[in-house]
Order: sequence, then structure tokens, then C-alpha cells
Amino acid sequence: MDAAAILRPLVDAALGTDLPLRVECWDGSSMGSPDADVVVRFASRRALRRLAWAPNELGFARAYVSGDVEIDGDLLDALTRLEALADPERGPGVRVGPDTTAAVVKAVLRLGALGPPPRPPAEEIRLSGRRHARGRDAKAVSHHYDVGNDFYALVLGPSMVYSCAYFEQEPSPDYTLQDAQCAKLDLVAHKLGLAPGMRLLDVGCGWGSFVIQAARRYGVTAVGVTLSEEQAAFARAAVASHGLADRVEIRVQDYRDVPDGSYDAIASIGMAEHVGLSQLDEYAAHLHTLLSPGGRLLNHAISRRPGPPGDPKGDKTSFIDRYVFPDGELHPLATVVDVLESAGFEVRDVESLREHYVDTLRAWVANLEQNWDQAVRLSSAGRARVWRLYMAGSALGFRSNRLGINQVLAVKPGPGGDSGFPRTRTGLLAPAGRPER
Repeated sequence: MDAAAILRPLVDAALGTDLPLRVECWDGSSMGSPDADVVVRFASRRALRRLAWAPNELGFARAYVSGDVEIDGDLLDALTRLEALADPERGPGVRVGPDTTAAVVKAVLRLGALGPPPRPPAEEIRLSGRRHARGRDAKAVSHHYDVGNDFYALVLGPSMVYSCAYFEQEPSPDYTLQDAQCAKLDLVAHKLGLAPGMRLLDVGCGWGSFVIQAARRYGVTAVGVTLSEEQAAFARAAVASHGLADRVEIRVQDYRDVPDGSYDAIASIGMAEHVGLSQLDEYAAHLHTLLSPGGRLLNHAISRRPGPPGDPKGDKTSFIDRYVFPDGELHPLATVVDVLESAGFEVRDVESLREHYVDTLRAWVANLEQNWDQAVRLSSAGRARVWRLYMAGSALGFRSNRLGINQVLAVKPGPGGDSGFPRTRTGLLAPAGRPER
């Protein structure tokens, strides 16, 4: 009997009999519609062994990253269909009961997939030491960001901005990711009220795109800090190429070690996700001390839905924690607002960009897939698969409202509680400086 016939009872027991995709096996057998747009391919029996030892998200991730499972077609569409099967409100639901367990055991035995757990792919990481200690945080950041600047350039495009873009128009050949990222940087600058002569701190500055745009278009002097040596090298070269070395400084420095306030404005764009719940109070308090009275903070961060936090030591079955953002922690929007106000900030504006992140991630996945062979040469096949899976999965999370992305604008009130803010939101979003185009 072929592999697909042996696996069919397992698939039926777990997902039901109406598959909206095609499953192919290492022996050439298959199940599901022959005309399906999405094909899930079990390239070897080892995929079953990975799933048998870790019958969860981590087992699937290991099988996909290692190449034991392949997915042809639109990955976001594939994950959407699989999620619909797994969600009892939208499909049959994944049924893990006695029938499923028996089907797993029978399939593994009949297909000769017994054996010790396969070694995890080289791209998997487990950190040691105290969570969110400076040294461990540096290793976590390095794991994610020191993949190679050329690799990131393929994925992010010429903007080199690794955070949610701001699509003022529908994505099209005439309105690209580059346009939307430029619009996002301008949006942050407007909310911060940047103007000539101001001093800006960019916490987690990445490849320097915001500090460069802030100095070039809005006339500020800026300091950008990152824990990634590769990002810093790229950012310094970019600063020099724009002739801004006298106005923009890039440091490899933990935000907790920034000593030289005061600043007129602080941007934290896609960095707070690396700050654990145990450190969030310190994060807000330190940024508050670095601002001058009347100074503004723009905190741009991914959020999770309200509810109790996960395991503070890390989810042992999480693909994201093992492969993408080790030690990353997402917080509900209400938690972030509460922490900022407890530190002495006044929160003045909150904006959700959730739908914008779906478009951003789709563009990044498209960039990766269009440059797949080069991405593999610059990193590894496993690393490219990690990025494809995590970006497509994240797009699904934002689209389904399991994840959010918010810009929280806060001020350190001046004497007598003065905020210095305009009376209207229209006034808030008007550029304070004179942008050079």
C-alpha cells in the first residue's frame, strides 16, 4: 500500500475528509484534489518522525525548515486553509482524540518512521542565561538581525525598513512598498513634531533609515542605537553616503545604557517587542528620563490580544521563539499604555496599522520568493524557509486580528502640565519642519 493510503486515516481523523489542498508523499502517491492550488509535500519519512516527536507547531516548523515538508503555491493561502481546518468555528477542527492517536501510531509503524528524534535544523536556537539580561538580549538580537545585510536588502527592498509600512494608497506598481515605508517614516516624524534644531533618539534604529530621513528632511540631529554590529556598520555607511556624519551618530549600545539626555523626541519603532514584561517598567522609565520636558515618545510595536501572558520562560513549542525572535514578548495595547502613563508620560494618540502590516508582509514575502535562489546563497535554504514561514504566518495573524500593531504617541509634560500639542489631530499630523523633497 502506498504512503498516501496509509496516511489517509490519520488525515481524516485529524482534519476531516474534505481537504482543500493536495498532499503528496515521498513515494509519489497523493491525496486531495489533483487541481488544488496548494500542495503540501512530505519529502521523506523523517517528516513523520519529526511530527511524532513534536506533534505541534514546533514539529511542523522543524519539518518545513529542514525541507522534510515542502509547500508549493501561495504560502499565506496554504496557511489560511490549514487554519480553517484547525478552527472548529470555520472548519471541522483538529481532533486529537483516541482515534487520532491510534492513527498516528499505526501510520508511523506501517511506514517505518520509528526512530529517535531527528536533530533540529541548524537555524533553531535556544539561549542560556537570565532572560533579558544584557548579554542574552544581545545574542537574541544578533540571531535575528545578523543574518546579513544583503539578505535583508532582498527582503525589505531599498527602504531597508523592517517594520510596518503605511500604505496611503492600495499597493500597486505605481504605489510600492518603498513609497509606503517613506510615508511611515514621515508619519512618525510628523507625530514627533520634528523640526530643525531638535535632538532625536532612535531606539533600535535598524539600518538607519529613520534617523537619516529625520536629519535630511526635518533638520534634526540624531542618535541611533542598535545591538546589531551588522546593522550599525550598514547604517554608518548610509549616514556617510548622505553627508550626514556630522548630524547623525550610530551606536552599538543597549538602550538601558544611553546616558546622554536630554532629547526632544524619541522614536522606538519595532523595538519594544524585544523588551520583556519584566523590563517594561524600566524601559518606559528610562526613556522618560532621557526626554526633556515637552518631549515626545513614539512607541511603534506589535501587540497581542488581551489575556494572561504566556510562559515567561518562553513557549517550548513556539516556532517564533526558537527560530525568529528568541525571548520576544508581545504585550496587549492596554499594558503598554498603562506602563507609559505610570512612568509619567501622558498618552496623546493611539493609531492601529494592523491592515497595513498585512500588505507589508505580503510585499516582503513576494520579494523573498522573487529572489529565492539569491536569498539561499546569501544565507541557507533553512534560513530562507524560516523567513518565508514566519512572514506568511504573521500576515495571517494580523489579518485575523490575533496580532495588532499600534503607534502610541506620548509626551513628557512640561511645567504646569503643558503638552505643547496642537488642538486637533489634523494639526498633529501636519509637518512641523520644512521637509526637503
